[in-house]
Amino acid sequence: MKKTVRFIFILPLIVSLLSCGRTENKTIRAAVIGGMTMTGLWENITTMFAEDTGYEVRVVITGQRPGLADAIRRGEVDFLTMHSGDITTNIVADGYGTGMLPWAKNDLVIAGHVTDPAGISGLRDGVEALKRIARHRANFIDSASIGPREMSHTLWKRAGITPSGSWYLQDGHRGHDNVLKFASRNRAYIVFGRMPLIWGKIPVPHDMKILVQGDPLMRRPYIAMAANPEKVKGVNIEGAKKLLEYLLSDRVQEFLASYDGGMKDGIPLFYPVTEKYAAKFR
Repeated sequence: MKKTVRFIFILPLIVSLLSCGRTENKTIRAAVIGGMTMTGLWENITTMFAEDTGYEVRVVITGQRPGLADAIRRGEVDFLTMHSGDITTNIVADGYGTGMLPWAKNDLVIAGHVTDPAGISGLRDGVEALKRIARHRANFIDSASIGPREMSHTLWKRAGITPSGSWYLQDGHRGHDNVLKFASRNRAYIVFGRMPLIWGKIPVPHDMKILVQGDPLMRRPYIAMAANPEKVKGVNIEGAKKLLEYLLSDRVQEFLASYDGGMKDGIPLFYPVTEKYAAKFR
């Protein structure tokens, strides 16, 4: 009986000593889409996150989606955020990502030549804009970029139009700046990301400008996910989960609603997704 009593008292001490030997990993390795690091958004959010939780978020890779996807598959990051699409769905389907959720959006716009032959300037309805473009048979470029192309095809479908003919131009150019020069030369319209147009990420021809913006239909979601510890060894899953939760917190979602990156035009660079803050932008 005495031996049993001694063991009961000693066991908690052993557990306590073992626990003291462990240190919580307070660093989260992240793969982040280029637009968020370029505009300063991610730095602002992770600074707030560090203040509130004590975690440090270290950006391991930033840039375009394929490179970010490769990083999580190689086990180099604990957390990933980028535009949604087949690439992100496949990461989860293949078992490399878990807990995927949408947490922000950014908007696409319709840019065109300043002469605006279809008269779409000032519209906030992408479908109506494309109807006018088709009616005038004004030049329109079918973008080779995944996001703009998916969006323009969605708008054409909503408009009930299958575009064809000499006015419907195919984008055979490599790089955003080249396709904008092509649009300028042909006085053509194109669906394009608002952020690269206004942020100075690429050179914009002087005779090209944003003509249609503010359509809620033309917003693309960003997702975030944690690396799956069952597939990838050494993942800081606790930290990644905390960051996922934080992105949907009131503090972050309210910040998204007001963050314009210093443009001072009253239009956020990224839109919140929670109902409390998203409703004002519909």
